[in-house]
Amino acid sequence: MSRYVPSRELVERVANGEIPAIARMISRAEAGLPEAREALAEIYQRAGRAHVIGLTGVPGSGKSTMVCALAARLRAGGSKVGIVAVDPSSPYSGGSILGDRIRMTDLSGDPGVYIRSMATRGVMGGMARATMDAVDILDVAGFETVIIETVGVGQDEVEIAKAADTTVVVSAPGLGDEIQAIKAGMLEIADVHVVSKCDRSDAQRTLMDLKGMLTLGVRQGKNSEWRVPVVGVSSYDGSGFEELMSALERHRNVALHTESGRERRVAIAGFRLTKTAENLLMERFARACAPLTLGFAQRLHRHDGDPYSLAGELVAASFGKERS
Repeated sequence: MSRYVPSRELVERVANGEIPAIARMISRAEAGLPEAREALAEIYQRAGRAHVIGLTGVPGSGKSTMVCALAARLRAGGSKVGIVAVDPSSPYSGGSILGDRIRMTDLSGDPGVYIRSMATRGVMGGMARATMDAVDILDVAGFETVIIETVGVGQDEVEIAKAADTTVVVSAPGLGDEIQAIKAGMLEIADVHVVSKCDRSDAQRTLMDLKGMLTLGVRQGKNSEWRVPVVGVSSYDGSGFEELMSALERHRNVALHTESGRERRVAIAGFRLTKTAENLLMERFARACAPLTLGFAQRLHRHDGDPYSLAGELVAASFGKERS
């Protein structure tokens, strides 16, 4: 049996780009191990150099194929690329298919690409709980670009805009993405809109509709430092990717070197701070309320109170029990 390596000992190995150390640290971040928090804190202090690209869109829009094509082009330019691909968890078993690795087999033999699949484990918003920790780990390990591919459910994915330097929203012809974008707020979160599968004959309609909605001023103000482009690409014939790469590089400069970019990074820090605090609070509450829940549930079942008053009592009893 191999010796358990303390997380603090893994930090330098992560910084040296050792794949086993990277994998272990991400696994410990996913598990939420208290022992790993000091190491993750040190990793966070060293991070901040990578360009974080969030990529989202509805199922069937070709996100994973696009990630694969983007990574290949970034590698051709000499950049190391980390990919965090988030898949939904089963509400019954808690498991996940993690199918992104299947669709990214073309990248698996490249030592300059690291792909990590993550299950949401019930977390809403399109990302897993340890997504940002994984980004930090890959950043410190020397990956200049880290791509986060969200779940792809299309309705609750807007959190990615609070976690990435550049947010790419992918649409596809024939899927009703224009209406979906308005319904889910996806139009507003995009820094770059991409219409995939532009080798199809109906792609031009989707491109025109998205450009028309942006022209109405849904996202852009008169003095905006960034005008959101709509880029058509085809992973089948490779068209449009040079324009997409140019748009990503231009937005990277905006994110790093403008006042709006600085404000966004502060907002990202605020989002991460509150999400981490929520996670810590939920862990404390879960530990404290576990022995009390059954009794309160029985009272609720008997209608000896209502959900709101009993929940308030449960919270008060749980944290009172924790202090005692």
